[in-house]
Amino acid sequence: MAFPQTRMRRLRASDGLRGLVRETDLRAGSLVLPLFVSAQEHDAAGARAGRSPIATMPGVERLSLSETVAEAHEVARLGIAAVMLFGIPVSKDERGSGAWDEEGVVQLATRAIKQALPQLLVITDVCLCEYTDHGHCGVLREDGAVDNDATLELLARTAVSHARAGADMVAPSDMMDGRVRAIREELDSDGFADTPILSYAAKFASAFYGPFREAAGSTPSFGDRRAYQMDPANGREAVREALLDVDEGADMVMVKPALAYGDLIGEIRRSTRVPLAAYNVSGEYAMVKAGAAAGYIDERAVVLEILTSLRRAGADVIVTYHAKDAARWLAEQS
Repeated sequence: MAFPQTRMRRLRASDGLRGLVRETDLRAGSLVLPLFVSAQEHDAAGARAGRSPIATMPGVERLSLSETVAEAHEVARLGIAAVMLFGIPVSKDERGSGAWDEEGVVQLATRAIKQALPQLLVITDVCLCEYTDHGHCGVLREDGAVDNDATLELLARTAVSHARAGADMVAPSDMMDGRVRAIREELDSDGFADTPILSYAAKFASAFYGPFREAAGSTPSFGDRRAYQMDPANGREAVREALLDVDEGADMVMVKPALAYGDLIGEIRRSTRVPLAAYNVSGEYAMVKAGAAAGYIDERAVVLEILTSLRRAGADVIVTYHAKDAARWLAEQS
C-alpha cells in the first residue's frame, strides 16, 4: 500500500522502535584487533622497548612481547573476539626464514598470550613480506619475480609453526596461487587438522595499505605487488578467488580492504557459505583519525557507521584498528 496508509517513519519514531526493527547487529564479539609485535628488545637510544607509536596510525603502537600480552588482557576485558598478530623481526633475509622460526616473534607472542589468556582467540598472519629483506611476499626468481610454487612450502612451514605455538587460526595473506591447499595439507599431516584457515581470498593491490607498511616495515624494496595482489577494478575475479580458496580448504575467507569494497563483500557473501571477514585497513583507519583530529567529522559516529556498513554488506567478522574504541562505545550504548 502507498502513502498515506504506508508511512515508513512509523517505525523510526523512538529508540525502542528503531532498535526493535534494526536489521544489522554490531557487537564487540564480531571484531578482531590487529597487533604489531616487535622482537626489538631496546629502542635506538638503548632504552627498554615497550610501546612504540606509529606516526601514520594514531593510537596504534608496535608492542614488545610483554606489552602484547598486556594488550591482549585489555582486548579480552572488552569482549573483542580475537587478536591478529603481525611480527616485526630483528633481522630479515632473502627467504624470510624468521617467519617459520620456532622462536620467532609471532611464535613467542602466541605462546605468551595463550599461556596468559587461554580463551582469547589468537589469529596469526601468514606471509613472508615482514621477514624478507626485499619486502615481497615470497621468494624471488633470478628475474626478480616472486616464485609462486617455491613460496608455498615456506608458507605452509610458517603456518605449522604458528599452529605448534598455539594459534587458534592461521590467516595466509600472501595471495600465492594454491597456498590454502598447501597449508591445509601441511597442517593435516603435522597433526593440526583442527586448526582453521582464514584466507585473505580477495586481497587487492590497494593504495590504502600505506600506513601498515610503515608499521610493519614491509614496503617492497623494488617494484610493487600487483603481480600477485588483485586489480581493484576486478569484481568477478574476487568471487572466483574466494570460491577457489573454499575448494582448497579455507574455513573462512576475507575481503581486504573493506570500505571501498562493500559490493564485493556482499557478492562473496551471496556466493559462499563459509564465514566472511572484512579487513578495515590502515589507510581507512588513518583517514578517519585525520578527519577527526581536524574537527571535520565525529569519530565515534563515523567509526560505528563504517563498521555497521561492513556488517550490513555481509561481513561476519571485521578486522579493525578501531576495535577497542568501538567495543567501549558499544558497551556504553547497551
